[in-house]
Amino acid sequence: MMATTVRQDFREPPEEPMQPDPRSTGTPARPARPHALRPRPAGGARLSVGFILAKRFTLCAFANFVDVLRLAADEGDRSRPILCNWTVLSDTMDAVESSCGITVQPKERLGDPTRFDYIVVVGGLMDEMPGLGAPYVRFLERAAAGGVPLAGVCTGAFMLHQAGLLDGYRCCVSWFHHADFLEQFEGLTPVTDQIFVVDGDRLTCSGGASSAHLAAYLVDKHVGRAQASKSLHIMIIDEALQAEKPQPGITLDFRTRDPIVLRTLLLMQQNIDTPLSVTEIARRIGHSKRRIERHFRAAIDISPQAAFLRIRLSLAHHLLETTDKSVAQIAVDCGFCDSSHLGRMFRRSFGLTPNAMRAGAPAEV
Repeated sequence: MMATTVRQDFREPPEEPMQPDPRSTGTPARPARPHALRPRPAGGARLSVGFILAKRFTLCAFANFVDVLRLAADEGDRSRPILCNWTVLSDTMDAVESSCGITVQPKERLGDPTRFDYIVVVGGLMDEMPGLGAPYVRFLERAAAGGVPLAGVCTGAFMLHQAGLLDGYRCCVSWFHHADFLEQFEGLTPVTDQIFVVDGDRLTCSGGASSAHLAAYLVDKHVGRAQASKSLHIMIIDEALQAEKPQPGITLDFRTRDPIVLRTLLLMQQNIDTPLSVTEIARRIGHSKRRIERHFRAAIDISPQAAFLRIRLSLAHHLLETTDKSVAQIAVDCGFCDSSHLGRMFRRSFGLTPNAMRAGAPAEV
């Protein structure tokens, strides 16, 4: 995988490595098994990818992935599929409409999946995702049985799960679809604080720009680092990001590039209604509580506990302004014991109670 440098403005002593929780969003649950690429003729492509596009697929995620392959495949910007090749697969050969209305015409029928090094499923809109049809599921099952790694891009991870092809694997889901995933797949814990996840012969990413980084990871692995870097630079992407790079989440007042702080803040956002202790967060991301506290102090000059309270109070303030929910319901939604608890914390932070704010009263000086 291509390395990315994280700038640190402080030094800290080494500490004993912690064993991450099995549900952790840290290191993979199983070592990645090397994929035996199919025999190739001399001078043939080093990386071959077949795409399955869901109805109303996300065009940006697909285009970013393909463009990394295209730019890595040839010299300059000539786009010849020399070092990499790719094609869109179909059972019916009907054009597939993307979520923005632009259609893509498949080029090949499903056929033998082992002619590809990877099969990539690009998902689409949550509300318009009927799942893969039986021919596609059978094709993916043959691919898995034949040792071809499967990748789910954007909500493609949902579709692989629906097909029973991600059982026992960690998978990456956009923070935006975290609740949707939990609602559909009971008992599974998706990774929502990384841009992509490689777990053995399953690869998943959150979509959008992260699909370019997943594609660059594959190009780096099978074609070369120079070709991967070239693709990203032409696409005006500064550098390749590792899988562990945190996803951008809901906009916060905190400004930092510290990956440990960002991952912690994302976990906090995803558990606002049932707040996690810093000890539990540390267990989930595979770092010590002390280390997380040091990073918070160095990066944003606040403790993790205070940051979590600020996030919850900011959401409460937003809900009071934009919804008709009762103060009691907002208290529950934001992880407070009751409306009295919210009221005390709210007044301490904003200078007035939630009810007074809704009534338009001025804040206390």
